[in-house]
Amino acid sequence: MAPRTRTRSYDSARIRAAVTAQFGHVADAVRTLTPEQLARPTHMGSWTVAELAAHIAWIADSLARGLDRPPAPKAELSAVEWPFATAPLAGQIADAAGEVLSGAPLPELYERAAGRMAEALATHRDDRVLDLWIGAMSLGDFMVTRTVELVVHTDDLNRAAGLEIPVERQALAACTRLLADALAVRAPGGSVEVRIPPFAVVQCVEGPRHTRGTPPNVVETDPLTWIRLATGRTDWATAVQDAAVRAGGERADLSGLLPLLS
Repeated sequence: MAPRTRTRSYDSARIRAAVTAQFGHVADAVRTLTPEQLARPTHMGSWTVAELAAHIAWIADSLARGLDRPPAPKAELSAVEWPFATAPLAGQIADAAGEVLSGAPLPELYERAAGRMAEALATHRDDRVLDLWIGAMSLGDFMVTRTVELVVHTDDLNRAAGLEIPVERQALAACTRLLADALAVRAPGGSVEVRIPPFAVVQCVEGPRHTRGTPPNVVETDPLTWIRLATGRTDWATAVQDAAVRAGGERADLSGLLPLLS
């Protein structure tokens, strides 16, 4: 697990609204999927579009289930530590989602999950501590991680099913910032400046710290490319070759640090 570090603050009301709205966008799109689209493969192992869509429903449903359980005594993980804790459990999480949500039509799954999530969020404050497989987290921090799950899987669904599901700006911003901060935790330092306009700038990688003027090592990319790099949806070499990433300086190769989770 990555070492504990101070994390940036997020506006709770905006994060809750963004998560709720993004789940609603996906739910609306899933209702339009044809049998042919549902049967399409995804780039996520053996999952079909139908299985991916069911997993997204589980993201909301599992939040409510977590809040149904007795709270943990104190938080063990911050939001920025979540990527390092969740990556080793990806297969276990996927199996659990399949067991919980199998057998019901997708529209029914989404309607149930949306209702349960709304009720849970109306009942609990951000300082409520969830007892999770990966470790105890405050509800406020866990909600920030839900922006990552929803933004990443919205992109997965768009690419696999040929959809154009919109992404909430606040959800995209929080997702981008959390993953940028996680990079700075994985490779602490100040020799490389990573710019992801308009949402994030972080310094990382050991070496001479930049203080003024143009940094000697700069990486710049757009939010969606960054999210795909950080989650293993694309690789560094391809992104650089396609000019989706601009990297300058002898320390500006981040290929050995990515992905942060997949």
